[in-house]
Amino acid sequence: MNKPQDLPPLAPEQKRWALAAAVLFLAAVGFLGFSLNTGVMRPFAIGWIALQVFGFVGAIRMGRGDFAHPLFKSQVILHGVAIILLAAVIFRAFQ
Repeated sequence: MNKPQDLPPLAPEQKRWALAAAVLFLAAVGFLGFSLNTGVMRPFAIGWIALQVFGFVGAIRMGRGDFAHPLFKSQVILHGVAIILLAAVIFRAFQ
Protein backbone atom coordinates (compact mmCIF):
# COMPACT_ATOMS: atom_id res chain seq x y z
CA MET A 1 0.00 0.00 0.00
CA ASN A 2 1.16 3.50 -0.77
CA LYS A 3 1.69 5.86 2.10
CA PRO A 4 0.12 9.29 1.66
CA GLN A 5 2.77 11.86 0.93
CA ASP A 6 3.09 14.82 3.20
CA LEU A 7 1.93 17.93 1.42
CA PRO A 8 3.98 21.11 1.71
CA PRO A 9 2.50 23.78 3.97
CA LEU A 10 0.48 26.51 2.32
CA ALA A 11 1.96 29.97 2.02
CA PRO A 12 0.05 32.80 3.70
CA GLU A 13 -1.07 34.15 0.32
CA GLN A 14 -2.45 30.73 -0.63
CA LYS A 15 -4.33 30.55 2.67
CA ARG A 16 -5.93 33.96 2.08
CA TRP A 17 -7.14 33.04 -1.42
CA ALA A 18 -8.43 29.66 -0.23
CA LEU A 19 -10.29 31.37 2.63
CA ALA A 20 -11.82 33.90 0.24
CA ALA A 21 -12.99 31.08 -2.03
CA ALA A 22 -14.45 29.18 0.92
CA VAL A 23 -16.33 32.26 2.18
CA LEU A 24 -17.79 32.90 -1.28
CA PHE A 25 -18.80 29.25 -1.63
CA LEU A 26 -20.51 29.26 1.77
CA ALA A 27 -22.32 32.47 0.85
CA ALA A 28 -23.55 30.79 -2.33
CA VAL A 29 -24.72 27.74 -0.40
CA GLY A 30 -26.52 30.01 2.06
CA PHE A 31 -28.20 31.86 -0.78
CA LEU A 32 -29.15 28.52 -2.34
CA GLY A 33 -30.86 27.50 0.89
CA PHE A 34 -32.69 30.82 1.04
CA SER A 35 -33.65 30.51 -2.62
CA LEU A 36 -34.97 26.97 -2.31
CA ASN A 37 -36.98 27.99 0.73
CA THR A 38 -38.55 31.10 -0.81
CA GLY A 39 -38.39 30.37 -4.54
CA VAL A 40 -36.63 33.68 -5.21
CA MET A 41 -33.97 33.55 -7.96
CA ARG A 42 -33.80 29.75 -7.82
CA PRO A 43 -32.13 29.23 -11.25
CA PHE A 44 -29.44 31.78 -10.39
CA ALA A 45 -28.71 30.15 -7.04
CA ILE A 46 -28.40 26.67 -8.55
CA GLY A 47 -26.31 27.91 -11.46
CA TRP A 48 -24.03 29.92 -9.20
CA ILE A 49 -23.18 26.84 -7.13
CA ALA A 50 -22.52 24.84 -10.31
CA LEU A 51 -20.29 27.60 -11.71
CA GLN A 52 -18.32 27.76 -8.49
CA VAL A 53 -17.78 24.01 -8.32
CA PHE A 54 -16.65 23.68 -11.92
CA GLY A 55 -14.70 26.96 -11.87
CA PHE A 56 -12.77 26.33 -8.67
CA VAL A 57 -12.03 22.69 -9.49
CA GLY A 58 -10.88 23.60 -13.00
CA ALA A 59 -8.73 26.45 -11.73
CA ILE A 60 -7.10 24.24 -9.10
CA ARG A 61 -6.38 21.54 -11.67
CA MET A 62 -4.94 23.95 -14.22
CA GLY A 63 -3.00 25.77 -11.49
CA ARG A 64 -1.60 22.44 -10.26
CA GLY A 65 -2.95 22.86 -6.74
CA ASP A 66 -1.74 26.43 -6.22
CA PHE A 67 -4.37 28.56 -4.54
CA ALA A 68 -2.36 31.68 -5.42
CA HIS A 69 -2.37 30.86 -9.16
CA PRO A 70 -3.73 33.76 -11.27
CA LEU A 71 -6.49 31.54 -12.68
CA PHE A 72 -7.74 30.67 -9.19
CA LYS A 73 -7.50 34.32 -8.17
CA SER A 74 -9.60 35.31 -11.17
CA GLN A 75 -12.26 32.77 -10.15
CA VAL A 76 -12.39 34.26 -6.65
CA ILE A 77 -12.66 37.78 -8.04
CA LEU A 78 -15.34 36.69 -10.54
CA HIS A 79 -17.50 35.23 -7.78
CA GLY A 80 -16.80 38.28 -5.62
CA VAL A 81 -18.25 40.42 -8.40
CA ALA A 82 -21.24 38.04 -8.59
CA ILE A 83 -21.96 38.52 -4.89
CA ILE A 84 -21.69 42.30 -5.27
CA LEU A 85 -24.17 42.18 -8.16
CA LEU A 86 -26.48 39.98 -6.10
CA ALA A 87 -26.34 42.50 -3.26
CA ALA A 88 -27.12 45.29 -5.74
CA VAL A 89 -30.16 43.40 -7.05
CA ILE A 90 -31.42 42.79 -3.52
CA PHE A 91 -30.81 46.43 -2.58
CA ARG A 92 -32.63 47.60 -5.72
CA ALA A 93 -35.59 45.31 -4.96
CA PHE A 94 -36.17 46.98 -1.61
CA GLN A 95 -36.11 50.54 -2.94
